[in-house]
Amino acid sequence: MHQKIFGMQPLFFVSKDENLTKSHIRYLEGILIEKATSNGNAIVMNSASSGAKLPESDAAEMNVFLEKSLQLLPVLGVSDFNEKVDQDNDSSELLYCKVKGLIATGKRTANGFVVFAGSQAVIKHLPSATQMRVKREQLIEKGFLVQKDNHLVFSKDVEFGSPSTAGSVVRGGNTNGLKQWKTIHGVELKLIEEHESLLDKYS
Repeated sequence: MHQKIFGMQPLFFVSKDENLTKSHIRYLEGILIEKATSNGNAIVMNSASSGAKLPESDAAEMNVFLEKSLQLLPVLGVSDFNEKVDQDNDSSELLYCKVKGLIATGKRTANGFVVFAGSQAVIKHLPSATQMRVKREQLIEKGFLVQKDNHLVFSKDVEFGSPSTAGSVVRGGNTNGLKQWKTIHGVELKLIEEHESLLDKYS
């Protein structure tokens, strides 16, 4: 099963036991099409959204397979199937990344980190940018990053695999997201996570 999005390379997921049948694939395809259509992150050309009916045990197994696959996709730079995150749901969790007078707004998610629509990013890549240059160009090609005056703007919410990847796209090169993403009061994400780790340890 694979998906190709504009200039991106196809992505393949296979079963280690090679026991995926056509019915399994149609079942997974139906769910993925529904997700991509409902969250508005992609233009879906495939209309075969009905999927396939599976026995309860097979459906449960495929749901686990799909869950693991969806956890990997943001790491690979694909956010088209992610659930839409509500920016206004809890404003206390909002984080900000600032660079050269530009501001990006984001939030941690179960899969990584989402940068919200309207966030700003530098237009030039840093000399050290390598993989980030490719990722930024992919986002520009998909229309998720658009030029406005002398900077870039996120046209949609985009979820990344980590705060560092999100920060690197905003800043144009390799970035430590734990230090660059901060609360409105200037508290680094690194300190927030250290505090949460201590609470978990002694709770």
